[in-house]
Amino acid sequence: MPKSIDIIRGEHRALASVLNALREIVDGVAAGRFQPDFQLLSAMMVYIADVPEIVHHPKEDDHLFARMKLRSPDAGVIIDRLEKEHVEGYALTRELEHALVRWQGLGQGAFAQFRDCATRYLEFNWRHLNTEEDELLPLARRDLKADDWAEIDRAFTANFDPFAGPNREYAALFDRIVDLAPAPIGHGGSSRA
Repeated sequence: MPKSIDIIRGEHRALASVLNALREIVDGVAAGRFQPDFQLLSAMMVYIADVPEIVHHPKEDDHLFARMKLRSPDAGVIIDRLEKEHVEGYALTRELEHALVRWQGLGQGAFAQFRDCATRYLEFNWRHLNTEEDELLPLARRDLKADDWAEIDRAFTANFDPFAGPNREYAALFDRIVDLAPAPIGHGGSSRA
């Protein structure tokens, strides 16, 4: 299997972990199981804003999607939708960030707006990730040639890896989220109600 598919899936799994944790925190606050932990939620927002926009989407757009447009006519409609979703996802992330700031600034009365934004954001991201995993990657495996994969793999592996590189900034942020999140979502934290 091409290295780039492993990288894509690894980035999807890491993002999915944070998205699942966000869902658990939001549901826990709504049910009264957790107190709002804005330090944790802010760390989650940095992760879900930065990793897709800085690490993940540029590699997909510039390398995987570009090659697939040349080789896979069946993928055209899917790629068009995914590219639009990359733009839409950025806007939804900004909306969620704004709702978090409102909640933090205005208090519990603004939680419902944050919860609604989070629900839309999470549903959108699950659909997007599932489209990539279930529809696009099978077409990529079917239609791309060895030289396509060699170029895509070079781009994905040569691109600065913030999870394993010298800065490890996103790996450290992920670890911080796990440390801050209350059990059983993470390792502890003091967010229990």
